[in-house]
Amino acid sequence: MPQIRFGVDVPAELAAGDPIAHARRAETLGFDFISTNDHVLGTDPRHEAWTLLTWLAASTSRIHIAARVLGVPYREPVLLAKMSETLDRLSGGRLILGLGAGSGESEFAAMGLPEATVGARVSGLEEAITLIQALWTQTSVSYKGRRYSTREARIEPRPAHRIPIWLGTVGPRGLAIVGKKADGWIPSLAYAPPDRAPQMIVAILAAAAEAGRDPAEIERIYNLELGPVGAELGGTSDEIAGRLLDFVAIGFTGFNFKLTVSDRESQLEQIANEVIPLVRGASA
Repeated sequence: MPQIRFGVDVPAELAAGDPIAHARRAETLGFDFISTNDHVLGTDPRHEAWTLLTWLAASTSRIHIAARVLGVPYREPVLLAKMSETLDRLSGGRLILGLGAGSGESEFAAMGLPEATVGARVSGLEEAITLIQALWTQTSVSYKGRRYSTREARIEPRPAHRIPIWLGTVGPRGLAIVGKKADGWIPSLAYAPPDRAPQMIVAILAAAAEAGRDPAEIERIYNLELGPVGAELGGTSDEIAGRLLDFVAIGFTGFNFKLTVSDRESQLEQIANEVIPLVRGASA
C-alpha cells in the first residue's frame, strides 16, 4: 500500500494570519502538501486563490501546493492550462490542480458569469479537464464542446510530467469524471459522510476500470475539520488516529486538515508528531 499522504489547509482569509508562516511551518513539520480554497468574492477579506498558491510555492521548497478546488467557470481552461504549466515548472513540479464545477449562484451573478444548472456546470468541468489534459500532452489542440472550444491551441513548453488533477465532486456524474479523467478525489466530510463515502469510492473505481485505467492510481483524500471532541475530527492523538484508520479502511489514501485558527500550532504539532506516525505505523 502506498504511504498515506497528509496535507493541511492554509486559510485564504486575512484574519487567519500570515499564510507564508503557515506554509513554512507545515513544510518544516513534514506534511506532504498544503491546500487553499477558491472563493473570489464575499464579505470576508481574503486572498485570491491562484495568487496565494503562487506566493506559497515561491516561499517553500519541498511541500506540494494544492488548489482545493478552483472553480472552473472563473478561469478559461486554455489559460488555466498554461497557468498550471508555469506554476508547476517554476515550483519544481509541486502543483496539484484541484478543480470543481463552481458553486454559489450569487458569486456567478456578481462576476457576470452566465447562469447554469448543476448538470451544465458538471459537463463544463469534464470538457475543461479534457481540454487542459490535451493541451498538456499534444502539440496542437482543436476542440469543440458545448461549453468550451479552441482551434489550433498550443502551449510551450508542455509539462514535463503529468500534473495531478484532483476533483471535489460528489454527485454521480462528478464521481464518474473522477474515475475517467482525474488523478485524485478530495471531498469534504460534510458532502461525503462516512456512511456514503464507501459507495462513492466504489463508483469512482468502477468508472476508472471501465475507462481502462488502473483504479489504484486515483488518490482519495478526505478533507476534514479538526477541532474539539464532537467536531468532525478531535480528541486524543490515539482517538484521532483510530478514526483516520477507519477512513483508510473504507478506501481513503490521504487526508487534508482544516485547523482551528486559535489552536493551529498545537494542532499542527499533534498531527505531525503524534497522529501521523500512529497512522502510518498501523497502516504500513
